[in-house]
Amino acid sequence: MLTLRPGSLAYRLISMLSVTGEYPIHSLHLLGNPRVMRDLVRRMSEPQLVRLPGADSVQTKLVQISGKGAAKSVRLYRGALPILEWMHPDAFDYYMASFWSHRFPGDAAHRDRNHRVAEATALCAQSEIEIVPYLLPALQMESIQHTVSERPSLYLARDLKKINASEQNKTMFTRTVGALFYPGGCYAIYNTRSSIMKWSGMGEFKSRLSLQEIARLNAGIETVDSAVLMGESEMTAMDTLLESERTHRPEFRFDSIYQHVHFVPLNEFGASLLRLLTIENWNNRLMDLLFDADVRSYGRGTLEYDAYIDGKYVLSHLDGDLARLIRFREAIRIQNGVFEVLCFPEQMQLLREYLPPEVTLKVISLNAVLDQFHREEGCP
Repeated sequence: MLTLRPGSLAYRLISMLSVTGEYPIHSLHLLGNPRVMRDLVRRMSEPQLVRLPGADSVQTKLVQISGKGAAKSVRLYRGALPILEWMHPDAFDYYMASFWSHRFPGDAAHRDRNHRVAEATALCAQSEIEIVPYLLPALQMESIQHTVSERPSLYLARDLKKINASEQNKTMFTRTVGALFYPGGCYAIYNTRSSIMKWSGMGEFKSRLSLQEIARLNAGIETVDSAVLMGESEMTAMDTLLESERTHRPEFRFDSIYQHVHFVPLNEFGASLLRLLTIENWNNRLMDLLFDADVRSYGRGTLEYDAYIDGKYVLSHLDGDLARLIRFREAIRIQNGVFEVLCFPEQMQLLREYLPPEVTLKVISLNAVLDQFHREEGCP
């Protein structure tokens, strides 16, 4: 017998599947200890009596496994779908409307897309971002209102496309997973997994403009020029950087579409970094923490840097911004000077391989930065 308690791993997995439809076995580490999660999935895939606090118990499997190898997925078992109504009044209807009434397309493209969405959603949940669509305020396209929550929240692309049906054809080929709203800002979210990110040209431009209008009307945000790119590891970011240099259409390069592209790996460090990137006014607060006012660049000049200290041009890569990193490397190739980059330990390998050896790297702890932010907010 299994008791489905709110907050338990089993409850969280079913809640995740109600949002994503399926979840890659390969990425169970984003939901908890990999060994514990695999054992839980095995137990949940066996017929058993499931006790629902405050409701009648049911005899059923909870999940089923489909696919092979890296494509292997966990999905809800059809007999367990009524449990969604017990979890939330809107969960069942959302699931059935989003996932073809529990009839999943069998092609690899649909499955890969579902996996990208599932991993990004899981990382956001790990970063304490609200990810359940039927718990979020409904977005609208009628007038400027502050619709979005004060908490960081993820709106999936499939739901954004439903806000304005006339915009769907403009964004149907985009690779965005969704939009992440946080106090004062909005990111387009991408997940390239272990592959090189290949941007779909005008589709991404149109997607950014569509998201910008949604953000303007629902959060009062005039410009959306930032994206979060998730990937399996820092080497995925490295491959994406090198691929961008081979692009024959520079106007379609990702750093032309978005002024800022923050790389966030699909691991525990990435979850912490994403937490930093969703703190209100995080960039100004980070600059104030790192540099005195009299040495900061404040965006002046042609070189991409943040401060000039003791004869050194200093760039902060603590936000994982690949677009700024490209502009920085392009500038130092033609400008004389001494250069230094601030980074977290997890970013060192990428920077050491991408930047010239004469650029000095200085390491700072991510936990130290987050702790300082929490102290400023009066948190224990």
